[in-house]
Amino acid sequence: MTRTRTRTRTYVRLATALSGWPALAATALPPGPARWIPVLLFVSLGPGLALLHPQPAPLRPGARLEALALAAPLSLSLGALVSTVLFLVHGFSATAFLVSLAAVATLASAFPGLPLPAATRGAAERGAGR
Repeated sequence: MTRTRTRTRTYVRLATALSGWPALAATALPPGPARWIPVLLFVSLGPGLALLHPQPAPLRPGARLEALALAAPLSLSLGALVSTVLFLVHGFSATAFLVSLAAVATLASAFPGLPLPAATRGAAERGAGR
């Protein structure tokens, strides 16, 4: 693996690990788009991307699209799970919710990404030749 590829993978891993903390910091801003856009982007994509990246090998074009398509439902499912747990223990707040998701994203970034079928089998490229 080249030095540039290793550096890029390290930056992707670092970006996904830290993605939740700026969203948490944005909650201190006054109400408006500068406050809810980072939170919305993180909650809808951050934890899912942290779980899916980095992959052991570079992703093919079809697998990149698959990773993005899986990141949103994976993030939203994790968000629903975290919010349900927080409601059950009577501890739900926006801060507790974002801290929990940011901690999960940070922790998930320390491990290899979940395997993607198109990345391992090349399914997207086989279907393109038809």
